[in-house]
Amino acid sequence: MMNKIDYEGRIFRAAQTSSAGEVDGRTTFHYRQSGSIVTAEYSGGDIASGHLVAIADEDGRLDMRYHHVNSSGELMTGTCRTTPELLPDGRLLLHEKWQWTSGDLASGTSILEEVRENS
Repeated sequence: MMNKIDYEGRIFRAAQTSSAGEVDGRTTFHYRQSGSIVTAEYSGGDIASGHLVAIADEDGRLDMRYHHVNSSGELMTGTCRTTPELLPDGRLLLHEKWQWTSGDLASGTSILEEVRENS
């Protein structure tokens, strides 16, 4: 299966997120991809350390699970469905619908914007 989107080496930051979320513009996500398996490490802002694992479909949509330790020392977990949008300059926007599987089980949306290494 050939994916339309290659996440390997891409870096993202939150452009917007729901109030129930813990990531913000200070949180940086470093993506890797091997076949249809996508992983990322993330940290910054209120996130001390986080990881995600996802399966990409042929259109680059992600079915994701994530976990992180926040700045209060709490272990948080959740699920996320992500739809990529290819921008004219080749960068990606990731439109996310997520839900906590820990804490208050709140749900929300986020948009992550790809950033270039030198920006």
